[in-house]
Amino acid sequence: MANPLQLAYRTQKAIGVFDADPVYEALPGFTKPEGNLRCCVYSGCGRYFAYATNEGVVIVDASVGHVLTSLPIPAVYELSFSPHGTYLSTWERPAKDENGDATKNLKIWRTIEELADGAEKQPIGKFVQKSANGWNLQYTEDERFCARIVTNEVQFYNSNDLGTVWNKLRVEGVSDFALAPGKNQNVAVFVPERKGHPASVKVFNVPQFTSPISQKTFFKADKVQLKWNQLGTALIVLAQTEVDKSNKSYYGETNMYLLSANGSFDARVTLDKEGPIHDVSWSPNSKEFGVVYGYMPAKTTIFNHRAVATHSFPLGPRNTIIFSPTGRFALVAGFGNLAGQIDVYDLEKDYRKITTIESGNPSVCTWSPDSRYILTATTSPRLRVDNGIKLWHVGGGIMYNEDMVELYNVIWRPVPANNLPNVDPLHPVPTPHPSALAYLGTVKTPSKPVGAYRPPGARGSSTPLHFKREDEGGAAHSVSNGVPQVGPNGFGRPRRQIPGAEFAEPARPSVPGAVVDDENLSKTALKNKKKRNKKAKEGQAQGEGATTPNEGGLAPPRESVDGRSPDRNHQRHHSRSQSRSNNLAVRTQNNHRSRSNVRQPNAPAQQATPVVDAAAAAAQSANAKKIRSLQKKIRAIEDLEMRHAGGEKLEDTQLKKIATKGSVIKELEALEKEGH
Repeated sequence: MANPLQLAYRTQKAIGVFDADPVYEALPGFTKPEGNLRCCVYSGCGRYFAYATNEGVVIVDASVGHVLTSLPIPAVYELSFSPHGTYLSTWERPAKDENGDATKNLKIWRTIEELADGAEKQPIGKFVQKSANGWNLQYTEDERFCARIVTNEVQFYNSNDLGTVWNKLRVEGVSDFALAPGKNQNVAVFVPERKGHPASVKVFNVPQFTSPISQKTFFKADKVQLKWNQLGTALIVLAQTEVDKSNKSYYGETNMYLLSANGSFDARVTLDKEGPIHDVSWSPNSKEFGVVYGYMPAKTTIFNHRAVATHSFPLGPRNTIIFSPTGRFALVAGFGNLAGQIDVYDLEKDYRKITTIESGNPSVCTWSPDSRYILTATTSPRLRVDNGIKLWHVGGGIMYNEDMVELYNVIWRPVPANNLPNVDPLHPVPTPHPSALAYLGTVKTPSKPVGAYRPPGARGSSTPLHFKREDEGGAAHSVSNGVPQVGPNGFGRPRRQIPGAEFAEPARPSVPGAVVDDENLSKTALKNKKKRNKKAKEGQAQGEGATTPNEGGLAPPRESVDGRSPDRNHQRHHSRSQSRSNNLAVRTQNNHRSRSNVRQPNAPAQQATPVVDAAAAAAQSANAKKIRSLQKKIRAIEDLEMRHAGGEKLEDTQLKKIATKGSVIKELEALEKEGH
């Protein structure tokens, strides 16, 4: 019988090695360590398993669990093997020695070596590594060379001699690099934007560092992810900015580029849905890759090696895509703040959807080496409750479940591709472990799906398109950040529509002197209008009684009870009602009309009021804005002229801007003539 699949896990108090299908039991020869356990890792070849305790680092044989060797270094926080397990890297927290110098906290050890009796294992290389990000050396596929980044250069070493720098790749401002896997010994370096110069990614062949074999320059890149395919023939560059200057995303802006290792192809990958790039992953065949992008519901698309879209999956709340190790399947899932659904697709059967797994809220999701199982786990410290491991068959059924207390990490044991059995992952379906059946018995399946709350008046009717997601037939997501949302009255945001209710006609600004339709007024507004009309009639009656004996005389008009003249009292109420809906120009005309009425109290009331031409006012406002913009340009040009006259060297774009001064002045004069 072939060796069973194996996985290792680390909890708060122990580290365990577990044989999965078909036995589902702990590795017999492995003794669980207990205490303060910080990390554990498998070698890339799957032969070794290492873990760190307070006493040191222990290396065991992953097949049987027996201890092979140990390293006398306490307080190790990170472990990593070279591709074939020949070397082991350890990282400790930065510290200083008695002289105040930084200690060499990155150490490289030979995994297995012959030692004399009583001799203690010694590292073959030591380095000072302050940051935990990108702390480890990067090895070529054959482990012949390794490299690490320092200020403005990437240093290469012969893996057998880490005391001497074998070669250097000098790149000013380099902040990240990635060695290509496979037989192509290439290295990609990234230089972020600096002093107005664009960011760049360059690919060099090791050790020919005189000129790059492929490169790409671009803006909007504070940091990148460099993703090589397994053959090392193509590179995906996922660029990201810390701040999105368009105010569309809180998490910055993302762009993606594709470069070939030989320099024959480089392009920006164009995406047909607006929004961030959530995830990108290469297929193991190195000929295609998948991208999840766009505002939710996100879109998932498969591209070929020339960045041409070949297939798009249905829209949905998804942010993760992972290809199976054999390249036949792909899972598209929504983790984090999403519901944890996992869609499994068969890429060899016309992208047919196999199943949807309701995985809950996992923080770890990986394929088994044989592509038959999907491992999901909820780990601490992201979630300190419901921690545990679940194994799902690729067909959708749960195979194993185990609850744990404060699970921190879980990983599969790697298996070389030539050691995998050549069987169909879908058939036959294996027998579930009893723990899976017990788990299914505890899962509550609601008999009726619970939807969103609907008010009584909207029940029984279809959901308006305004409240549907894009994948349900609703409108596409639109970003309103930085765009003023103006309501129908010109102020604030427009009111939300009530599901099932008729759409209300937008309120129109009232015209001074026009008759207002009482049917469109609310009860309160109608009541206030009656009060104003009643007071206006009383004021007019008092005014008529006061002007009869003094008609044609020079005596001033009588005042009302509150000390105001009837006409002025009427104008006060009239202007108060008008100011609620009119703009500044209309209010100015009302004030002018009020003053003219006060000067001539005996003149007959005007029956008609001139109507404001809204189109003319809008055109005048647009011209005023253009005039201000042109004046600002002229001031900027004059400032450049003064700097140029003072001997300052200007850029070509600034000189071109100075040359446009004449056309700007002519355009400004033409607009000013139109205004007059």
